[in-house]
This record gives sequence, C-alpha cells and structure tokens, in this order.
Amino acid sequence: MFLVTGAAGGVQGSTGRLVTEMLLAQKQPVRAFVRRDDERAQRLRELGAEVHVGDLREINDVRPAFRGVRRVFFTYPVTAGLLDATAAFAAAAREAGAERIVEVSQLDARMDARTPRMRQHWLSEQVFDWAGTETVHLRAAVFHENLTVLAALSGWRELAVPLGPETTRVPLVAAEDVARVAAALLLSPDATEPVVHLTGQMLAVGEVAGALRETRNPSLEYIDADPEQWHRDLLAVLGDPHTVEHLSALWEIFRTTPEHPLYRVTDTIERLGGRPPVTYREFLRKS
Repeated sequence: MFLVTGAAGGVQGSTGRLVTEMLLAQKQPVRAFVRRDDERAQRLRELGAEVHVGDLREINDVRPAFRGVRRVFFTYPVTAGLLDATAAFAAAAREAGAERIVEVSQLDARMDARTPRMRQHWLSEQVFDWAGTETVHLRAAVFHENLTVLAALSGWRELAVPLGPETTRVPLVAAEDVARVAAALLLSPDATEPVVHLTGQMLAVGEVAGALRETRNPSLEYIDADPEQWHRDLLAVLGDPHTVEHLSALWEIFRTTPEHPLYRVTDTIERLGGRPPVTYREFLRKS
C-alpha cells in the first residue's frame, strides 16, 4: 500500500494526483490522502484508490492513514502549515515503521535561502531526516503552472511579473516530471540519492511569454511589473500572504541573481523518470 498526500490535486502542480494516477496505472494499491470528500475524491475512488480524508496538520488524522503503509509521497501546497504537516507526517511515519518517504521540496532549500518558504522546506527536510525514515527530497524548480496561472488571471492578455527584462531566466519543471520521478522512486528497490534536483528547462521570461502567445493569445505581452504593486495586486486576488510573500521573494531572486549554480537542466528527470523533460510549450499544448 502506497500513501499519497495532495491526491486530489490543485491548480498549481497537482503532483499528488499525478503520482496517484501513475501508481494505479501500474496496478499498485494507493491510499489517497485528501482534505475534503468531494467530487475529486470520488474520482480517485473510481480510479481504484482508497480515499482517506483528513488534515495533514492533525496527527490524529494522519496516524490512521499509515495503517499497512510502507512507502509514502508527501507534498504540501504553498500556504501556511508546512512545518505542522511535516511534523505530524514524520512522527506517524516513524511510529508506523514506514521504510521510505519521497517528498517535494524546493530547488534552493537551505538554511539561509532568500524566501521564507525555501527556509521552511529546508527545516522540513531536517525533520524528515531526524525521523529516521529513509527520505528522498525532490528539490523542484518553478512549476510550469506557476507562471501560467498568473497569465490566466489576466484573461491571457498579459504576463505581468516583476522579473525585470525579458532576458531574465527562470528554472522550470513540469509537475508531470516531478510525479514521474516520485513514482519511480517509490517503486524502486533502492533510493540511493537523498536529494534530487529537478529542473527540466531554463527559459527567459520573454520566451515564456512567447510560448503563451503561440498557444493562448497572439497579442499577450510580457510586462515587467512594479514589485510592490504586483505584491499588493496579487494579495488582493489570492488573499494568502504566505503564497504572495514567497512568490515576490522568488521573482526578486531571479531578477537580481541572473547566474546561480542551480540554474541548469538536470539529468535526473530522464535518468530516474525514464523520459526527457516536458518542455513548457509541450505543457501548454497538453493543458
């Protein structure tokens, strides 16, 4: 039995849903952890998953989900509560004697990272490691969905992001590729890499806008938004300070640090996932 969190999916990433679908396609038993028993949960049942409803931050919801489970996939949305969920999940995994956790982290997770979310991911990694369960940390680049959602919010009229000139490069990855690597690591007899970096493509923001013009709206334009105004505008739309604070800091990193050792396409997607990375244009054509 595999336990998969985030199985209902969402608008940004949906790795949990994809991992669930990939494991079920290989006739593996899956317990899908979801927050609400809604139509998405029902679809998981129809695919063959056992659905467990609960709050990842609540230990008494998490513990029963580990019954009979040995390998688990953990992901948590970019909102408040990551460390609470990590602690509950790590404690339950230790108690149940789980043998492997594959969890989604962020590309530059470290103690002194320049976004609070990345620092929290570094702490989350430490907690999982302290729990004593073999853990693989998937340090993923910016999901294709992130920039796409911002363009969709404008009705595909513009990609307004405070990323500086059109030449500013962004490391990107498809949720599909992250999920494919995760599923392979869950099924593999051995997981020898405790940290796996996942970047499928490096694109300038002008190239991102160009791909959106080709697939969504030929008149779409890139706008280098004022950082403070962009922060206020997105906060008014999303209403989630945690998400907006992370994204604002993330765009500042790319805008002010054009070169970084992590800004490169990694071989891990093809080596572990079994196929070349999904490009941004391929993602847009399929979505």
